[in-house]
Amino acid sequence: MLLLPLLLLAACLPPGAPPQNEAPRQFVERRESLEPAPRGAERLRTAMLDAHNAARAAVKVPPLTWDEALARDAASYARDLARSGKFEHAKQPRGPAAQGENLWKGTRSAYRYEEMAGHWVAEKRDYLNRPIPNISATGRFVDAGHYAQIIWSRTTRVGCALASNAREDVLVCRYSPAGNVMGQVALP
Repeated sequence: MLLLPLLLLAACLPPGAPPQNEAPRQFVERRESLEPAPRGAERLRTAMLDAHNAARAAVKVPPLTWDEALARDAASYARDLARSGKFEHAKQPRGPAAQGENLWKGTRSAYRYEEMAGHWVAEKRDYLNRPIPNISATGRFVDAGHYAQIIWSRTTRVGCALASNAREDVLVCRYSPAGNVMGQVALP
């Protein structure tokens, strides 16, 4: 029997950017197994760091370190999104207190952590190292924004968390210093 899980991606918007009137991208994917994806805090931490740092190594920027405070902030917001059913970026303060943010949502227990991060990293195919927001070969910031945040050379720390409701998993990753800064490029 095949599962058809659903996933949504909301691109990481630049801090202070006006809201975009584009709906998150939605995908339906065939799955070969009914087995739930493995879960756990340490598995999440390892998978997220591995995926992020592999993408960063490929473009020769230093690895990220895990930040528990960012992970706590991500967990709080992931729970809010799962509880409310909304899928939108958190309001962020301007300046040094701003955190970058990547969001992912998909069918509960259908996706492994590596697949979740892999959806963000796959945006490399459309990424152009140009000043934000003109970073996508498609002309749509949302098609490369997650990837840009992941490889943002001035970002040094990440923290992620997963929350679930009856139907969906919601992954939130927070980054510091925030990437996707208007008018700047991700890579030197």
